[in-house]
Amino acid sequence: MHAPDSQQITAEQLSRRAFLGRSSRGLGALALGSLINPAMLAASQAAQAGKWRGIIDPLPFPPRAKRVIWLTMAGGPSHLETFDFKPKLKEMHGQPMPPSITAGKQIAQLQGQPLNCFGPQHEFNRFGKSGAEICELFPQIGSIADDIAIVRSMTTEAINHDPAHCFMNTGTIISGRPAMGAWVSYGLGSEAEDLPGFVVLTSSGKGGQNQPIAARQWHSGFLPSRFQGVHLRGKGDPVLYLSNPAGVNRALQGDVVDAVNRINQRTNELIDDPEIATRIAQYEMAFKMQASVPELTDVANEPQSVLDLYGCKPGDGSFGSNCLLARRLAERGVRFIQLYHKDWDHHGGLKEGIQLKAAEVDRASAALVQDLKARGMLDDTLVVWGGEFGRTPMSQGGSGRDHHIAGFSMWMAGGGIKGGITHGATDEFGYAAVEDVVQVHDLHATMLQLLGIEHTRLTYRFQGRDFRLTDVKGKAVQKLLA
Repeated sequence: MHAPDSQQITAEQLSRRAFLGRSSRGLGALALGSLINPAMLAASQAAQAGKWRGIIDPLPFPPRAKRVIWLTMAGGPSHLETFDFKPKLKEMHGQPMPPSITAGKQIAQLQGQPLNCFGPQHEFNRFGKSGAEICELFPQIGSIADDIAIVRSMTTEAINHDPAHCFMNTGTIISGRPAMGAWVSYGLGSEAEDLPGFVVLTSSGKGGQNQPIAARQWHSGFLPSRFQGVHLRGKGDPVLYLSNPAGVNRALQGDVVDAVNRINQRTNELIDDPEIATRIAQYEMAFKMQASVPELTDVANEPQSVLDLYGCKPGDGSFGSNCLLARRLAERGVRFIQLYHKDWDHHGGLKEGIQLKAAEVDRASAALVQDLKARGMLDDTLVVWGGEFGRTPMSQGGSGRDHHIAGFSMWMAGGGIKGGITHGATDEFGYAAVEDVVQVHDLHATMLQLLGIEHTRLTYRFQGRDFRLTDVKGKAVQKLLA
């Protein structure tokens, strides 16, 4: 007897899925593979072909936006100290909240406690030709009032931070589903040649509780892993292991990447696994990023006037720096850019805390819109600003507000959004959305339509079911569209 060769051993070790994958070289098995999961088959073929161009072609709608920049205020900013002024709540400050408002309603940490009205802690002013009412702590956002659409009638389904972020990001409270950035990258691909299609930036500040933001919030879920978000850090190396080890130059690193990819390609020819194709593509992307990311994050060539506009210093890791990086990422073709700024969870000390948060984000949020507009990019860039939920109109501990899901505010700008409007309304206490209610699925459907996607058509078959970002709900909010 002679020892079996490596090809024979490899064949014997192939799994059932690998056997079907190899069999797919026949026309009948190829058809079977398409019936089992046409999206996975398409993803595998496209990954092997090189740059991902998106699964939806042609687009059902003329795209108004080419990219999304989502400014996430993590922790739940109070709508009552930002974009939703309530004179009645101010008038009844300290008095019991009418039972008719709260009876039988879901409340987080105030269950069983006295529910007293907690009036707005800061004054509101009118801004722009539209006369939008915005808290006096946000004068710079007020200066772009005619460019933004304020949505005062948002609702969500999750009352604690992690599931609420999960719901806002993925359309479900079930952890492990694809983030919206992953869905958009899967549907449309990316114009960036040497950067990921989905990038995440995080920053922290003062004035709240610094809950962690889990990486699962930008995960690809059951989509191929090439679509997950890449976290760029604000300080140090933007990406871990970005620099080569001592003694390894770029040419040598390129040889290593080529050798590893050749090995992966040989295995993929046998197994036909989309994740191996993804690994090949991601090795190549990582190699490109070693050159592109340092150039991206080096803002030395930005005029001082731009740094002053954003209120940042190079490499300070602030929200302002991240907004500037978001603009630079958008210029380089990145499809979905998500910024997280933490510490908005004001269960106590709200009056002082919201002042700190406003000082950290007001200038940079407005600067991003102004900068995009000056460069002719706002028309095809969708900017979204908001948190995972709002805050109660009832006091918690005499100086704070609890989590709240029945009504809160966000704003949107650019990318086909009608500027200078206020959409929807909460009741006179700011408790519940009562006019033109917008659910998270509606927000996602609106975002996808602006990108040219009909939300029910962006699906992926997994475990025998076609999944989508908007689950089984959602309707684009036409009143928000220009």
